[in-house]
Amino acid sequence: MAFNLKGRCLLTLKDYTPQEIRYLLDIAKEVKAERRAGIVHQRFLGKTIALIFEKRSTRTRCAFETAFGEEGGYPVFLSTDDIQLGAKESIEDTARVLGRMFDAIEFRGFKQSTVEALAKYSGIPVFNGLTDEYHPTQVLADLMTVEEEFGFLKGTKLVFVGDGRNNMANTLAIGCAKMGMDYVINSPKELWPSDAYINEVKEMAKENGATFTITDVPGEGVDGAHAIYTDVWASMGEEAKQKEREALLRPFQVNEDLMRKTGRDDTIFLHCLPAIKGQEVTLDVIEGKQSRVWDEAENRKHTIKAVMLATML
Repeated sequence: MAFNLKGRCLLTLKDYTPQEIRYLLDIAKEVKAERRAGIVHQRFLGKTIALIFEKRSTRTRCAFETAFGEEGGYPVFLSTDDIQLGAKESIEDTARVLGRMFDAIEFRGFKQSTVEALAKYSGIPVFNGLTDEYHPTQVLADLMTVEEEFGFLKGTKLVFVGDGRNNMANTLAIGCAKMGMDYVINSPKELWPSDAYINEVKEMAKENGATFTITDVPGEGVDGAHAIYTDVWASMGEEAKQKEREALLRPFQVNEDLMRKTGRDDTIFLHCLPAIKGQEVTLDVIEGKQSRVWDEAENRKHTIKAVMLATML
């Protein structure tokens, strides 16, 4: 089923229905097949997108630039060294200017309020390439990867191990709840999301026939998991807390012992990258036969292209 998403922003997956997420994943599947078959389109010919980056990136920048450029569009990379965003010029004024010059904006940075202001004042589609709260384009790629592996999403089980209140744990909770996937956060209590957030996601999961469980016992809740997911122990901007996080999260490392605890031979390992091998995940897991992190990284491109196609044409 097709949906008219033209002009829509992607700030958080909370704003999208399960059916709309399904639609985006179906488009991503199509454009990935086209790419593999060497089919070339120019659907963004004559269009431009501003790519604003407060935080460095490999996958997000490359995915947006190549996906847009392959379709004939012109992406313009703008770091905070290049523009006046929030410095000599307010975010609102920057948004108004960019909205007159571009067809869409991508923002990757710190505050969720920044991407929301860009969306409010620009008048064009704005895509959240990562904030401290949410990472929706990554989770679309994660959902695509799980579905490619198992053939379905509803009824699968995904366990996030590590920092349970970071942007990945938060956004995976939403994505799984929306798509009817059972979701577990295995994290020390000091790093749990707020009670309000836990209750909000539990209600969302219940609506779609899924469950959301959170535990602080290392290794608990992984039984039957289709996918084990982790992320770095100190996110960008939290580097000063690295030693503290290492001590807190060492028992929550993803290793072969943990992977075996799922009781499934087909459990896959996922990571949004970049990974610090030997910390949150051991080398043998991320480089092993159960790892799907490279498929996941590639799928960033296809899901991002799907979002742009659905909202810009």
